[in-house]
Amino acid sequence: MKKNLYIFLTLLLFLSGYAGTAAATLNLYDSPRDLPGKTIYDSNNKKFKLSDFKGDFVLAVFWSRYCAPCLREMDGLNEFSNKTKGDGIRVIIISPSGEWQTTEEREHLIEKFHGGDLESFVDVKGDVAESLGIFTSPNTVLINKEGKEIGRIRGAVEWDDEDVIEYIYKIKSQYN
Repeated sequence: MKKNLYIFLTLLLFLSGYAGTAAATLNLYDSPRDLPGKTIYDSNNKKFKLSDFKGDFVLAVFWSRYCAPCLREMDGLNEFSNKTKGDGIRVIIISPSGEWQTTEEREHLIEKFHGGDLESFVDVKGDVAESLGIFTSPNTVLINKEGKEIGRIRGAVEWDDEDVIEYIYKIKSQYN
């Protein structure tokens, strides 16, 4: 009986996690939080920390090549980034480095899914995602211009939707 209950609860947990990726949920914090001092790397193997992007309102999107919602939102995220980058909004995408043989492989996949204008980084040891408690994709960390986390969006977003763009501008103006 306990075994059946365990199997049922595990399946229920799995399915609820899957459902969470189908629709985005926004969580804005009451006060900004410090970011972990862990390192991500760009395509040239240059080191960065999330706090290094001070001065811009940053959307740090954690994604995986094996995440279908991540790949589906790439085109809209790219369009969102192109529409908003001149207004102090910066979009970066971060994937686990263990998913890639080479930087070129990662860049090819991003290009294939129409995300070629996005700034791409890897989380080499998975330290950044782990420090933030991120274990699913896509997951977007909202960072104010002081380099503090102000909230998160869990799940895929229709980034090129005008209402979404307007809402992100509203969050930026309120929490920056």
